[in-house]
Amino acid sequence: MSFSVHPSAIVDEGAVIGEGSRVWHFVHVCAGAVIGSGCSLGQNVFVGNRVRIGNNVKIQNNVSVYDNVTLEDDVFCGPSMVFTNVYNPRSAVSRKDEYRDTLIRRGVTLGANSTIVCGVTVGEYAFVGAGAVINRDVKPYALMAGVPARQIGWMSRFGERLALPLTGAAEALCPHTGERYVLRGETLTCEGTL
Repeated sequence: MSFSVHPSAIVDEGAVIGEGSRVWHFVHVCAGAVIGSGCSLGQNVFVGNRVRIGNNVKIQNNVSVYDNVTLEDDVFCGPSMVFTNVYNPRSAVSRKDEYRDTLIRRGVTLGANSTIVCGVTVGEYAFVGAGAVINRDVKPYALMAGVPARQIGWMSRFGERLALPLTGAAEALCPHTGERYVLRGETLTCEGTL
């Protein structure tokens, strides 16, 4: 076995788990799940059948990744953050045929106790603060906070806040890596190092 599974975890037959991934205490991975290499699934994590998880994804304790959620490479899911897959659930109404897709792009951080309402895309390297509620699409590199969440700034790929306005024409350097970021209107791009 090229990955490790704690004896208390359940990995259903058919699940695909990549090399070097670690599955910790009381985790349940359903049969249809596909998990990349170098991932870490913390204590009490649940991974549904129709879930795709990229490489080097870190899912902290007490997170359920439900059907129709895709996590690209290098995503961080903080402790007890929440995904949903039904927009208007009722106990007495079956809506399993109404699941909405949720896409979390490469490098995103989802802070502890944040909630991602189904049907959204969170752009690459966005940073969702602890306790924030995301109920609409998020731009790449956006720093989001609040309930419901709103953009309060920009973050570098390294996870450093950038000294930029929310809109306009401006440039900034990541204080850690020196990567150059260019803001054009409401779109931020990383132009590499100087």
